Amino acid sequence: MAVWALGLNHTTAPLDLRGRFAFALDQIAPTLQSLRRTVGSQGHPPVEAAILSTCNRTEIYCAAEHPALEHTVGWLAESGGVSPALLRSHAYTLSDDQAARHAFRVAAGLDSMVLGEAQILGQMKDAVRAAETAGALGTTLNQLFQRSFAVAKEVRTTTEIGAHSVSMAAAAVRLASQLFEDLRETRVLFVGAGEMIDLAVTHFAARAPKKIAIANRTLERGESLAGRFGGEAMRLADLPGRLAEFDIVISCTASTLPLIGLGAVERALKARRHRPMFMVDLAVPRDIEPEVRQLEDIYLYTVDDLAHVVRQGEASRQAAVAQAETIIDAGVRSFMHWMDQRANVPLIQQLQAQTDEWRQAELARARKLLARGDDVDAVLEALSRGLTQKLLHGALAELHAGDAEARQQTAAAVSRLFLRKER
Repeated sequence: MAVWALGLNHTTAPLDLRGRFAFALDQIAPTLQSLRRTVGSQGHPPVEAAILSTCNRTEIYCAAEHPALEHTVGWLAESGGVSPALLRSHAYTLSDDQAARHAFRVAAGLDSMVLGEAQILGQMKDAVRAAETAGALGTTLNQLFQRSFAVAKEVRTTTEIGAHSVSMAAAAVRLASQLFEDLRETRVLFVGAGEMIDLAVTHFAARAPKKIAIANRTLERGESLAGRFGGEAMRLADLPGRLAEFDIVISCTASTLPLIGLGAVERALKARRHRPMFMVDLAVPRDIEPEVRQLEDIYLYTVDDLAHVVRQGEASRQAAVAQAETIIDAGVRSFMHWMDQRANVPLIQQLQAQTDEWRQAELARARKLLARGDDVDAVLEALSRGLTQKLLHGALAELHAGDAEARQQTAAAVSRLFLRKER
């Protein structure tokens, strides 16, 4: 089996390009089916596949009897509406042990914008569940991901890699505090009700703002989140008319189009008499039109803009990174050893079938002799001799065949297989 990975992340591709390849969880099943059909149509057997899509990365992991990396690149480029050449210039492609190493590093938080952050592990588990539900996860990828989860757990329990990590939500609070003297006097609007927004509400609520509101497509889900923090829930349709009420806007939805446009923000600023607004767009693709950044009195940050904030303090964790890499190295070696063993499974099965056939033949012969009334000891002797001859026939034949070099190699193999001392 071959394993390969194709991806682009916050270090290789700009935000708008990443947005072209963002897949919501409910899109994963049909997307995986499309990928497997496309790669399979190139004459390759069906592939195992999983897609990890977050605000910082989109990655495809595949396994099959034969590698089909170029077909995977072509499929992803087409799905994002770009040329394969453009995608390659911003993507990374990895095979076998390098693909495994990358998966382990991602799970452990070593490849994240926030070094050591734990959220990515949950996102990977979601991706694996989605692939399994779609029927796209086979033995090889399942082993890869289960081992990556085990490595991530060991890294987090035996190193300090996650110590003092700064989440996106904490970074947003830090930046907002630089603009507003007292967050207790601010009104905060959260757009969306997913995991990232849940985390952001938790961080901002700790600063006790004057008002918290949740705008979500599904009002019931917004009410559930708002109720935990004493906030108000509102519909997305009411967002443009109420934007002016809020000093801080944090948005992260799975919308494929911007929810907050330039015109709506301009009207909000006018109604606010140009009191400043702090806005954070954590969504990929964007929830807030990028032109909003050009407005005076608007302080707009994207996930990429937060990079400098969240990277502060990483130097103190570099020693833990070295420890984590050692754990990952061991995990990669273990996985590749398992892959190598898998290659011998058909041969092992054939060998077991052949020896069982010999055993059955000798047993049948022995039963006939016993039924005829032959001496039991003589029958057992014949049984053991017959099995021995069948087991050694191939080796003895090879020792008498071929040239001298071939016989020497056979002799060495026979010595290893039949003459080694049991330890």
